[in-house]
Amino acid sequence: MQLYLPIADLPVNVFLILAMGAAVGFVSGMFGIGGGFLMTPLLIFIGIAPAVAVASVASHIAASSFSGALSYWRRRAIDPALAMVLLSGGTVGTMLGVWTFTLLRSLGQLDLMIALSYVVLLSSVGGLMFWEGLRALLRVRRGVAVPLRRSGSHGWIHGLPLKMRFKRSKIYLSVIPVIVVGTIIGFIGAVMGVGGGFILVPIMIYLLRVPTATVIGTSMVLTLVTMLFATLLHAVTNHLVDAVLALILMVGGVTGAQFGARAGQKIRGEHLRLLLGLLVLAVGIRFAIELVIRPDDLFTIRETGGAG
Repeated sequence: MQLYLPIADLPVNVFLILAMGAAVGFVSGMFGIGGGFLMTPLLIFIGIAPAVAVASVASHIAASSFSGALSYWRRRAIDPALAMVLLSGGTVGTMLGVWTFTLLRSLGQLDLMIALSYVVLLSSVGGLMFWEGLRALLRVRRGVAVPLRRSGSHGWIHGLPLKMRFKRSKIYLSVIPVIVVGTIIGFIGAVMGVGGGFILVPIMIYLLRVPTATVIGTSMVLTLVTMLFATLLHAVTNHLVDAVLALILMVGGVTGAQFGARAGQKIRGEHLRLLLGLLVLAVGIRFAIELVIRPDDLFTIRETGGAG
């Protein structure tokens, strides 16, 4: 069944979009991260303009993050103070991202920049995830114990000034790296249409040493607010948010996430990390191939309006 998307200016198969939403929702539920890094490329691959894909997926990510953040809030697994500091940087980063997005669009370089960003980010992050997952799997098979970090161990980041005590996470940390991380995640989310959870969670755990009990919930709060803010800015500034497309994706995503969460509970952690790394790496490689292959049509004729 074909449905016309008004902002994307493209007829699409409703069942295909629903299936894509369900598939990405399944992946999100299985791995516990936002699916923007997968949804945006899939929309681009089926012919939707990158600008519309980025802007529309932002609303989809915000909606999917809301239920997750609410669930973690009820379980007191969110650090409100840490979330507020992250958001102080995240909102600034989102504004800078939308400004950059608008500037690149006016220069006609937006599509290329989005593709290059996905190639660099997903290939590097996916490669690191795959390598870490593979090492963990080999350690388990060899029976080698994983070295544990001491809870009191500190890195150079913990020596920075302007420290603040985050009671829920039980850490004493400078707000400088927290604000910088929030700014980077907000910027990336606005430009690329990704929630950034697959980048933010490892940074918070391994760099900021935030306990895993509050990491995911706090990350979801940042994703929810920054993606909602990005959606509003994209809608007001660029008029690129396709509400029809976002609604269909939400329906499929919510359905798929329920099954993905159940499947994820049955798979070992090292296997999950290995599979996630492969998935992220595969999307990055797919974008790289798109950049170098010769298009079928070198020129496109489009009617722009008529002179009599």
